[in-house]
Amino acid sequence: MSNLINFKIDGISVEAKRGETILTVARKNEIYIPTMCYISKTSPCASCRMCVVEAKGIDGFVLSCNTPPTEGIEITTNTPALELERTNIMKLYDVNHPLECGVCDKSGECDLQNKTLEFGVSRQNFSARDQFRETKDWGLIGYEASLCILCEKCVHVCNEVIGDDAIEVKFGGYSSVIIPKNSEVLDCTFCGECIAVCPVGALVSSNFKYSANAWELSRVPATCAHCSGGCPLEYETRHTSINGDDSIYRVKNNFEFTSLCGAGRFGFDFDNKNVSDKEAFLRAKEALMSAKAIRFSSMITNEEAHILNLLKQKLGLKLFNEDARKYQEFMHSYSSLSSKLHHSGSLDAIKQADAAIVIGTKIATDNPAVRYALTTAARHNGAKIVYAHPIEDALMQNTITQLMKYEVGTEEGVMALLANAILADADLSESERGFFNDLDLGYLGAESNIGEEELEFMMKSFARAKNRVLIVGDDIISHKRSKNIAKLAAIIEKYSTFSLVVVPNEVNTLGVSLICKLDIDEDIDRVVGYNAKADFTISSLEEADFYVPALNQQEGTFVSIDNRVLPTNVALSYAGYTLNDLASACGVKARETIDYTAELSKSAGFKTIEFDELENFLSKDGDDNRGYILDEVVCEAKAELEEIEDLPEFNGTIIYHSNPVLQFNAYTNKTKQLERDTTLRGSAQFAAAAKISDGDKIEITFNSKTLQREFKLDSELKGTIALNPTFDGVLDSSRYRFEKTKIVRVV
Repeated sequence: MSNLINFKIDGISVEAKRGETILTVARKNEIYIPTMCYISKTSPCASCRMCVVEAKGIDGFVLSCNTPPTEGIEITTNTPALELERTNIMKLYDVNHPLECGVCDKSGECDLQNKTLEFGVSRQNFSARDQFRETKDWGLIGYEASLCILCEKCVHVCNEVIGDDAIEVKFGGYSSVIIPKNSEVLDCTFCGECIAVCPVGALVSSNFKYSANAWELSRVPATCAHCSGGCPLEYETRHTSINGDDSIYRVKNNFEFTSLCGAGRFGFDFDNKNVSDKEAFLRAKEALMSAKAIRFSSMITNEEAHILNLLKQKLGLKLFNEDARKYQEFMHSYSSLSSKLHHSGSLDAIKQADAAIVIGTKIATDNPAVRYALTTAARHNGAKIVYAHPIEDALMQNTITQLMKYEVGTEEGVMALLANAILADADLSESERGFFNDLDLGYLGAESNIGEEELEFMMKSFARAKNRVLIVGDDIISHKRSKNIAKLAAIIEKYSTFSLVVVPNEVNTLGVSLICKLDIDEDIDRVVGYNAKADFTISSLEEADFYVPALNQQEGTFVSIDNRVLPTNVALSYAGYTLNDLASACGVKARETIDYTAELSKSAGFKTIEFDELENFLSKDGDDNRGYILDEVVCEAKAELEEIEDLPEFNGTIIYHSNPVLQFNAYTNKTKQLERDTTLRGSAQFAAAAKISDGDKIEITFNSKTLQREFKLDSELKGTIALNPTFDGVLDSSRYRFEKTKIVRVV
């Protein structure tokens, strides 16, 4: 049976894949059908009826957004009857709609405004009694109910893509409104995607409201700099006064196909306004020339990483970056068994999956892009999702189908149990099968708290799945047994239908790991820091010895979780020096930083493409044409799986280094709109074990480190593990994230 359906739209012969609707096929063939409530990335809202078409031999109109074509059917998209129907719909939308286009934030890019003009609705021919609908202030998001047309886009995207399921329609005829779901106030992750999809000015950014008109803003295409998701966005800039400098007023995304978290949307003002003088430049040069090492973060571009590697070669320095080094070490071990340099999975693979395992990451806050992909898979494909972690995550409860709550530190044992279950019938080599035969399954199950029944349930739920994906996170990468865990992940990918996604910790952890030859960090003198603390600090953050531009003030590239090299552009100019200026003074010379884009290592999969030749757009069908995918690199595979070590025990009060929603690092900490919660959050059970109470000031001691926090009870948490943030810079975020602790109340 053919998967293609042949039919006609407006006399044009077209083909549809099974499952496609008339509207999606029309759009692919550039045939215009008007809509008000349709979004490509969700199921059809089917509330506006603007997309109606005529089908030969069928009485009445057909909704093109949710109707699949049949073989040979003839569709007509524009007739006098259809024109009248759509015009009448627009008249209904316009009834009592406030005439405040002059001050509305959506003016100039408003679907209602555009369609009213398109269908020539110039007057209101009838009326309805106006209903009072209260304006709501939900913090970062404002809701102007009188402007709302009840298209339900916001409800669909919140539920089907983001996974918050935080809003719903309160039906009541002309008094219908959008309300928080099961709550008096909006209780969500404040991604702002509802603002993006709103076709009118009903849902708005509270910070942006009344600050600028759409047509005054310049758009700068870029890549989000907060996590490794590589989300496309546009910085919208404008001068702040007649003679003022440009400022970022807001961030937008192509909401038809992509999504942003709240950090990407609201955390845009991390640019560096500090500029160093010539004397500081000379001091920075001297510090580099006399340095023993450079310590740097992964919050840099590929080109900057390349410059640092050239400085290492030129000046005989060591390069310290524990975040990227651990990722590099993990992937090298993976390659030693898989024979590939790069993992096979991607965000698209997750979206298309019907089965997924997530292990070693609090993924909703570690990488929202992965969370959104999992939500899409669950809602649209009915994907079975196993979430393996010592901590239950309330943000994932609407998405996962099975929780495997393992004991802290037992990740190696858990991965061995998963591999044993998945590869039970795989065609392994004799030595590989011998490894699994020798596993003490009883011991691993008892120590990790993962029972045989859980594994059987998982495999039964996966029985019919065709597109499977294994997602591993930073708990795995930073684990002391990460090398062997990487081999276990590799053997699952090699001998099963699972693709593998390894989630990098920072925006360019993956790129740095491919470009730089990294050394184990040491406590030595004469260390220069680049966006990291050291004896002499070069940074785009505050309190630096020498200032450089932030990532929204640079052009360059990152490597995303998809192994895609992505360009980013200058949103705001920077009047000071750059790393390239310093490197040139030290003998590593290039005219511009982006001159290095085409010189990035071919042996790591980079291509010889100049920065200005990189594409940076999404197609009309949502295909990602930004940058390029790294070339696959074949590696020698001689490694074998190692015997599983005795699994460790973590008793007493334990903390888990995990940032709250919307916070990632020192740059999100710097922004004005994002909430800063620096408290240690734990359950009542944790508080009882630690002998502390809500609101107490406490001192936390672990691994020879001591810090002070305020303790906050969190009703969503369970057990004796508390969440400790790292975005405020008090800790190295590359360490294993679970810590045994001693906690005392500060009197």
